[in-house]
Amino acid sequence: MTINGHMKEFNKKKEEIELDKELVKKQHEKGKLTAEERLALLLDEGSFTEIDEFVELKSHDFELQKKKKARDGVIIGYGKVNKRPVCVYAQDFTFMGGSMGEMHNRKIAKVMDFALKIGCPVIGLFDSGGARIQEGINGLDGGGHIFKMNTHCSGVIPQISAILGPCAGIAVYSPALTDFVFMVDKVSYMFITGPDVIKSVTGEKVDFMDLGGANIHGKKSGVANFVAGSEKECILKIKKLLTYLPQNNLDSPMSIDMGDSKKRMNNSLNDIVPTDPKKSYDVKDVITEVVDKNSFFEVHAEYAQNCVVGFARLNNTVIGIMANQPKILAGCLDINSSDKIAKFVRTCDAFNIPLINFVDVTGFLPGTDQEYNGIIRHGAKILYAYSEATVPKISLVMRKAYGGAYIALVSKEMGYDYVLSWPMAEIAVMGSEQAVNILFRKEISSAKGDKIKKEKINEFSSKFMNPYVAAKEGKIDKVIDPKETRVHLINALEMLLSKREKRPSKKHGNIPL
Repeated sequence: MTINGHMKEFNKKKEEIELDKELVKKQHEKGKLTAEERLALLLDEGSFTEIDEFVELKSHDFELQKKKKARDGVIIGYGKVNKRPVCVYAQDFTFMGGSMGEMHNRKIAKVMDFALKIGCPVIGLFDSGGARIQEGINGLDGGGHIFKMNTHCSGVIPQISAILGPCAGIAVYSPALTDFVFMVDKVSYMFITGPDVIKSVTGEKVDFMDLGGANIHGKKSGVANFVAGSEKECILKIKKLLTYLPQNNLDSPMSIDMGDSKKRMNNSLNDIVPTDPKKSYDVKDVITEVVDKNSFFEVHAEYAQNCVVGFARLNNTVIGIMANQPKILAGCLDINSSDKIAKFVRTCDAFNIPLINFVDVTGFLPGTDQEYNGIIRHGAKILYAYSEATVPKISLVMRKAYGGAYIALVSKEMGYDYVLSWPMAEIAVMGSEQAVNILFRKEISSAKGDKIKKEKINEFSSKFMNPYVAAKEGKIDKVIDPKETRVHLINALEMLLSKREKRPSKKHGNIPL
């Protein structure tokens, strides 16, 4: 065959890959972009290189050979986002509903392995009805290969999943194994078993969105870290997230000059945070006042809102923030917030992102519901995550730090490198009223109980409910003026960036799951 013949065959093969216009139209009618359009939005113009574009399914069952097409329902390759290399895969719903067959799954596992070798983030754009039933066990085994690769990549390279349509059956487990999951409101949904199966097994009637829509996973289950209003917004959020992450676990996040002064005073903090420990406020106002301007990027914003986690920059350096939210459940820790905090802390530690806690917490949420559902086990995840973390760990006590929550979020013995406190901070086993009720039970039950109780509360508060008791013991490194919070946090962070800390050699720990 002549060179012209070879090129003619090559061009014909390339043409066969192109999407049918009718199928593209149907995808658009569903309010969805095609796989190619999504990749064009995500990646820097002209940077994408596709691999395995001529791969086809192999099965001869159910007349699949008549349906086969190059790519087998998924586009894989590499490119750049903001000039930084990434590996990507995008499922194509226009081909057999994006179903996951043997070769489809092999392609995904292959690009993940490639990302692991070169040390760059891997981003998956999901739009799949799940396993390709016609291919049977071969397709299922390929799913296992993907899950194994997710696990091998975990903690080595950032893994990001965007659900941009259905994600059902075996397709849901890979996103759950990644670091961050994005969903789109009224477009994407995830579930292991669909509404029809649920109805036949349990008799329960539920539609796709109420079962596994973006709002369900963003607010109730916690599966989704981010919920966007459109695919374009979702992809923009992915690009923003990447600016806070390193390429891999041996790298550090890039520094970006935010144009904010390291000497800027936080004069408004006294107005934001009431001195009365029983009054609430929005801790996000504290965070945005202290960190570099316009740098706070919240994670899991709708889930377990009694705590706030997210990324920010402090003097241009990326940090991970955990903050108690007094306006929700008084900032108490519960089962869901424990899971949220532990996952975020471990993600930051894996990717060399220093941690800063903004603490205002009375303790763990009491009640039979919490106890019966395992608050002990879930709360222990916070202890495990912070104890395991070797990145710089700074804690600021704003108003309250009581009991077990104090240990989890502040204690020097837990491994916090630097602990600061505002002058109004209360650090104790519990609040003064609760303590007095226990310590002076007999006296309070007497005829003059009310008067005695008030006296004892005032006495206990003045003696124990201040930061200086802890400061005398070296449990707090510095008591600071709130307006100097940013300055002191930057100074502490700069000193700790060179921190090196080793853990005992072991195969892996056993986190309380």
